[in-house]
Amino acid sequence: MPNHKPKILILITDGVSLRNFAYTNFYNLGIENNYEVVFWNNTPLDLNTLGFNQIKLNQPKLHSFTTILKNVRKRIELNCYKKRFNDAIYLKYAFPLPFNTFKNVIKSSITKILIFLFNSENGLRIIRNQINKQEQKTDYYKACKNTLELHKPDIVYNTSQRSALAIAPILAANALEIPTIGFIYSWDNVPKATLDVVTDFYHVWSDYMKAELLKYHPFISKNQIAITGTPQFEPHYYNDDMISKTQFFETYNLDLDVTYICYSGDDITTSPKDPMYLKDVAKSIRKLNFEGYNLGLIFRRCPVDVSNRYDDVISEYKDIIVPLEPNWKKEGHVWNTILPTKEDAILLTSLATYTALVINLGSSMVFDYIIHNKPCMFMNYNYFNSKNTPQKGVYVYDFVHFRSKPSHHVVCWLDHPDEISNKIKRLLKDSNKIVDESQKWFKIINKEKANEASQRIWESILSITSIRNLLK
Repeated sequence: MPNHKPKILILITDGVSLRNFAYTNFYNLGIENNYEVVFWNNTPLDLNTLGFNQIKLNQPKLHSFTTILKNVRKRIELNCYKKRFNDAIYLKYAFPLPFNTFKNVIKSSITKILIFLFNSENGLRIIRNQINKQEQKTDYYKACKNTLELHKPDIVYNTSQRSALAIAPILAANALEIPTIGFIYSWDNVPKATLDVVTDFYHVWSDYMKAELLKYHPFISKNQIAITGTPQFEPHYYNDDMISKTQFFETYNLDLDVTYICYSGDDITTSPKDPMYLKDVAKSIRKLNFEGYNLGLIFRRCPVDVSNRYDDVISEYKDIIVPLEPNWKKEGHVWNTILPTKEDAILLTSLATYTALVINLGSSMVFDYIIHNKPCMFMNYNYFNSKNTPQKGVYVYDFVHFRSKPSHHVVCWLDHPDEISNKIKRLLKDSNKIVDESQKWFKIINKEKANEASQRIWESILSITSIRNLLK
């Protein structure tokens, strides 16, 4: 090892990255490993107030053409996946282009033209190169390069491979021959063509995700990838932060004699009819209580959903539903400035510990709950027809990341609102089969010993830093 303490810049561009790397033991482990750890921060949150070293990203503004090119790149890449794997599901990952304003008409028209002109594997490489060239022209890129020259880090760690604001800092590091690592931050990201930031090395959740990265991006070699797991689930293992059931119930005015179920809300894009699902579950629980059960429903909304779309249902079923707001703070005026707090990790852990099960539409909350040996129920019917009558099946389960499940029994599937109450009764009585299959699924999508992800990340960083210093 070198005589000086190695310095690492942790590039933070969004709230999810804060949750993974600022609200876990990651920072302290870096200090313990004799690193100077500095967050390169582009969130509105002042990390100095939390006791962290930080520098702010300077002039973080994309090239005016980058947003269009990013959208073009994603759509071409999805088209290539469709052709390469003979699978039309990839096209469902692309949202419709907006034409609702004159500005959007211009941008979307340019996007369509560029897709037509470059819709091939070779065209994809051209677009990626063009994004880099445009970003290297910006004042933002120059500011990033100046920052790196001033602070002289040994390594730059990008916490989100899908953040376009990370492109310029990583390109600047490349120009200065500073090694870069990219973290793939969600279990569903790789098939969705979200690799906006190309780095020297990659950290992934699992063997499964490593195979995906190699499958979708042939320019990446297996030697560039380390399997670390994700820090996302580590707070579930922080016993010192845990609060007692009595304290949790007192804090949120819950009844200790009631068995609570959690309904976890989705964002409006994934589940536009989510209030109808919440109503169906609340109605089913009210029915069970008439039968002699003593159940309640805790509603945790999607943290970035600040709409009033659930209000009528919560009011109608106020005897059943207890809304428990995520502990996120609004630090700006747009959705991506709604940021998590460390207290929310404790809240989520408490929910998974003190509720009997979780219900949602295709959420990764299934894994938060399985850590506590609790089952999950997935809504598997839709209200997409004009009459708002339930029809079996939801398209999100066709997405590629759900193909990772080892069997159909990883969750309890709710195929119709009329069966919710009976399936809740069955799960409350015996959930062993569901729990066992869910645990198998968790081992597929995330490396075992989920509480050691940060330590494995630091072991990889240490290895890369050591090799670089030997080559100096």
